[in-house]
Amino acid sequence: MADGSDTTLTAEQAANGPAPSGLVAGIKSFAAGHGGAKAVIEYVGKRGARIVLVGADGVWGDQFADDTVVARQACAKAGVTVENEWERELMDQMRPSNDLWRSMARRTMAR
Repeated sequence: MADGSDTTLTAEQAANGPAPSGLVAGIKSFAAGHGGAKAVIEYVGKRGARIVLVGADGVWGDQFADDTVVARQACAKAGVTVENEWERELMDQMRPSNDLWRSMARRTMAR
């Protein structure tokens, strides 16, 4: 990995600004509606960072932030724990909806 890579998380990284209040509100709303939540932040290139939220009831959803630093700030302000990676326990907790299973099946069969 080259020096100064956007994917490298260091303590020196500074956010471009405070986390948007709409992002924080969306994370808080999800957590409140699902009995709490945990998050995994995924870097998605120029688009920014994807915050995958997994509710205590197994429902999951996502939000997008400008970068990983903003994503971490938003989760901290919303009171949601950020996991460093996809742990087995977190993945076992996820319960995809029937609609999601159907949409995945259509994509597989269409190939």
